[in-house]
Amino acid sequence: QVQLVESGGGLVQPGGSLRLSCAASGSIFSFYDMDWYREAPGKQRELVAEITSGGTTTYADPVKGRFIISRDNAKKMVYLQMNNLKPEDTATYYCYSVRKMAPGLVDMYWGQGTQVTVSS
Repeated sequence: QVQLVESGGGLVQPGGSLRLSCAASGSIFSFYDMDWYREAPGKQRELVAEITSGGTTTYADPVKGRFIISRDNAKKMVYLQMNNLKPEDTATYYCYSVRKMAPGLVDMYWGQGTQVTVSS
């Protein structure tokens, strides 16, 4: 069992920065790929960034060059540094962990979300 708790959201002006944190507890954190998703009102939840158990990172096109995902396995933490924020980044941001257990079988967990609002 994995529990995820996000923090660090808030209100920021366009061009500003925020760092989101996700604290994990429970199972073997280092075995899990860790993602950040976001969901804006009226839109589908979308993948923002991923960092695999091996440290490989990928980003959605809208955030490339602005967001950085990182992890600290010793602390069981994953972070999302968000720079040059835009109003369209406004959303609830969710931490997500996933581990492939067997072909067709995954172990996955969601956090409760943290609100990010970018507005002047």
